[in-house]
Amino acid sequence: MKLAIPTLLSFNAGYVDTAGFMALHGLFTAHVTGNFVTIGAALVLGTSGIVTKLLALPTFCAMVVLARLLRYRLIDRGRPVLKTLLGVKLVLLTVGGILAICYGPFPRGDDVSEMLTGLTLVAGMAVQNALQRVHLGNAPPTTLMTGTTTQIMIDLGDLLQGVPAEQKEAIHGRLARMGQAVLAFALGCALAALLYAGVGTWCFALPPVLALAAYLHRDASAEG
Repeated sequence: MKLAIPTLLSFNAGYVDTAGFMALHGLFTAHVTGNFVTIGAALVLGTSGIVTKLLALPTFCAMVVLARLLRYRLIDRGRPVLKTLLGVKLVLLTVGGILAICYGPFPRGDDVSEMLTGLTLVAGMAVQNALQRVHLGNAPPTTLMTGTTTQIMIDLGDLLQGVPAEQKEAIHGRLARMGQAVLAFALGCALAALLYAGVGTWCFALPPVLALAAYLHRDASAEG
């Protein structure tokens, strides 16, 4: 049975985020919130990679805007939006993976090669964030698990308290979807850590494969 696109995206997000954090001096590639924390820590502790982390936010924002504008152009031309955006993400993760393998490991943050690698991966994950919000809006977020975990705990609390049968059915369905997203993300994190420990920056060869699997998924042509 094929995995659903949101599950593949969640696994890939956890994987890329963890691999990036370990290889790129604490850079979070799949979401930007964590970079504010690591920037503060770097300023106090004197660790490297501050410039790359600072550039991650405008890079992320610019790619989301570009993905949105591309969507309008594709619609005007009658082209498939979701599949195209998945293809853009595939290209960016492939380029980022090649850069990481060719130039890693990165002994210092903010070297040109490290910065280019990190920001390319940030760009790819920004496209994933954009396409998930617009075209997979009914699925749980694929890159941020805080809100999803909070909702899971709220739903569990409601079930413990007791709710009407129709509400219970809706909660069970939501818990299944959200639990799958959290599990996939966590497994991606664990696998990235293990592979980075074993093969170093060659671990970045896997995200393009996962992105290709999502691109080739039979539901990738469905437009939302």
